[in-house]
Amino acid sequence: MKEIVEKLVCAAMAELPDVGDLVSIAPDVERTRDPRHGDFSTNIAMRLAKTMKRKPRDLAAEIISYIPESEQVEAIEIAGPGFINFRLSTGACHSELQRVLDQGDAYGRSDGGAGLRVLVESVSSNPTGPLHVGHGRLAAYGATVANLLEATGHDVEREYYVNDAGRQMDILAASVWIRLLNLAGEAIEFPASGYRGQYIADIAQLAFDQLDETVRTVPENFFDTLPEDGAGGDADAYIDALIAKARDFLGEDQFLAVLNIALDSILGDIKDDLTEFGTQPDNWFSERSLMDSGALQHGLDILEERNQTYIKDGAVWFRATDMGDEKDRVVVRENGRTTYFASDIAYHLHKRERGFDLLLDVLGSDHHGYVARVRAGLEAMGQPPESLEVELVQFVVLYRGSEKVQMSTRSGQFVPLRELRREVGNDAARLFYVMRSNDQHLDFDLELAKSQSNDNPVYYIQYAHARVCSVMREMESRDLSFDLSQAEFARLTEDHERSLVQKLSRYPEVIELASRQRAPQHLVHYLRELAQEFHTYYSAHRFIVDDAALRNARLALILATRQVLLNGLSLLGVSAPDTM
Repeated sequence: MKEIVEKLVCAAMAELPDVGDLVSIAPDVERTRDPRHGDFSTNIAMRLAKTMKRKPRDLAAEIISYIPESEQVEAIEIAGPGFINFRLSTGACHSELQRVLDQGDAYGRSDGGAGLRVLVESVSSNPTGPLHVGHGRLAAYGATVANLLEATGHDVEREYYVNDAGRQMDILAASVWIRLLNLAGEAIEFPASGYRGQYIADIAQLAFDQLDETVRTVPENFFDTLPEDGAGGDADAYIDALIAKARDFLGEDQFLAVLNIALDSILGDIKDDLTEFGTQPDNWFSERSLMDSGALQHGLDILEERNQTYIKDGAVWFRATDMGDEKDRVVVRENGRTTYFASDIAYHLHKRERGFDLLLDVLGSDHHGYVARVRAGLEAMGQPPESLEVELVQFVVLYRGSEKVQMSTRSGQFVPLRELRREVGNDAARLFYVMRSNDQHLDFDLELAKSQSNDNPVYYIQYAHARVCSVMREMESRDLSFDLSQAEFARLTEDHERSLVQKLSRYPEVIELASRQRAPQHLVHYLRELAQEFHTYYSAHRFIVDDAALRNARLALILATRQVLLNGLSLLGVSAPDTM
């Protein structure tokens, strides 16, 4: 319905004398906050008045004089300092209701993003342990934003970047190896900086069973030359020295064998978890593949060719400050090993070279310093820095009663995403994760998520869908027919009916807004409001009445409501049950 007003205003602007290049200015049509002021309003006259040297209200009156007549508009008036308000006709509302029924699953979709290829990278948790409830919010948010972008015409792919190289993976391998030695009877104290948890012990058992005995023993006094660990020493220095000694003792092949068993186990668990959650990516991109394919060296070569690197203290540095970053960044250490930053910028260059226009990264809020660094890298390699968009997702606080559950991957005291899903269900998890803005902390109320009450938005929205289905089952049980072609929308004269139709017509606008702002919470709030409108209508009126024309009209209205609920829930990754 918003498009009706936009087209009328644009048509008037095209006829307005002396408008010149200003004709291309968007009319900025918005819904009115107060229905007494009509349905839609534009401030176009106020925006153009100064440039055209006119009084806003006078210009508004002239614009109105050029608006073509339309049966879909009941009234147009000037309000306040120069707003132009539109009240749509009942026929326009009925046309929109018919549009919902005709378009079905496609209702609300648009092509505004057509021709723009978007790569949405989300979760990308280091494969050093199972996904926890914080990762779940990244997964739900990233998947929903990708769905919204697709709904607005963008060509979207979803990707998970697997950090299967670097120091964290070496720590994982060392952690598994120490547990493997414990299984073999070696009384070795576990390193303070190692990864903990039962999953490490389980992986160690796999490695124990699959690898030969050369990995199960170490010479006497093997650990004596290592620096002191724990509170009395330097835990990071200890784990780094342990990794170096383990790699030297086992040999690169055996060390890598331990690492690969751990990686395969954890990554397999992550893939299963995301698949069960309905948030699986299209691509799993390996950091190792950057090195194996030469993509990492390709990025470094481009930086060198463009004079964006220099050597200092034996390391290769990127001139990040030339691109607005706070300091220069090391890309190759003095020992010849590349840094995480080098992999990150090479990876984003690789995304661009795969033909993606927009690189949308969904990351945890602790990555706030990441954006400027990677944009600087892209710009230094000849790519537009604005091609990178990063949406930061705040932390989740899980409540069990009044207690907060702390999460730490290394200590093992985390709550797995799988455990949360089993307790509250996928539907509640998906919706609760996106019901607040991603830049706000989320307090996840387990008891609310499990409750069957109107306070639980998942239950409340799904119940509206199920109620429509129950009405249609009652029709069938009473052997009554429904004929949409016989529905007389003019019979929908009740205030509740007009209000419900108006709410339905807002759906395309909400999808466009949620997509543009990367804000799924707008859709959650809308669906809850739509469910409230329906439940109020359900309580106030009977749908299965003797008057067939009225019955058909009311059934058409609630079936349209069911369709919009289904469409919206589908974008959120939430089911729409027929019974509850």
